[in-house]
Amino acid sequence: MSDAAVREAGSGTSDATRVERAWSVLQGVLDPEVPVLSVCDLGIVRDVQPAAGGGLAVVVTPTYSGCPATEVIAASARAALEAAGLGPVAIETRFAPAWTTDWMSADAREKLRAYGIAPPGRAARERSPEGGAAVPLRFVPRRVSLPEPALACPRCASADTERLSAFGSTACKSLWRCRACGEPFEHFKPI
Repeated sequence: MSDAAVREAGSGTSDATRVERAWSVLQGVLDPEVPVLSVCDLGIVRDVQPAAGGGLAVVVTPTYSGCPATEVIAASARAALEAAGLGPVAIETRFAPAWTTDWMSADAREKLRAYGIAPPGRAARERSPEGGAAVPLRFVPRRVSLPEPALACPRCASADTERLSAFGSTACKSLWRCRACGEPFEHFKPI
């Protein structure tokens, strides 16, 4: 009998069940900057696999490479999984492919709206002329100032809103105000 089979027989838990339990536990690990969303809601957790020695390997992709919450998220995920008896846990941070707001669940977008943050729209992804994979992003100076698209206020749903600042409480959010109800709100930027 292989070592893995002995472990599985001894623990009474298959690798698939352990991975399923891990995903369930990770649903309860909240993002420290937007505590209404789990790291799974955000799409930060990319993969969970059984690891040698009965532990788990968890792959995470931060929302951006300079995100100050990356270490806190990894520590919180590890602590939650180990507290659930699923350790030891190895966290691997992968920066490619880069995280996008398109990885956020529909439930996450609704949770943001209910929390008072305007959720991101779909991130515009440039495609190759052949319709294949995305092409590299190129930064070029903007020659014409384009009007900011209207956002619906998460409190009253009015589209009579204005952007006050390109940055909110974190770099991934911008600050807006609703002209209809007068309330300020943040917008989670699509990236």
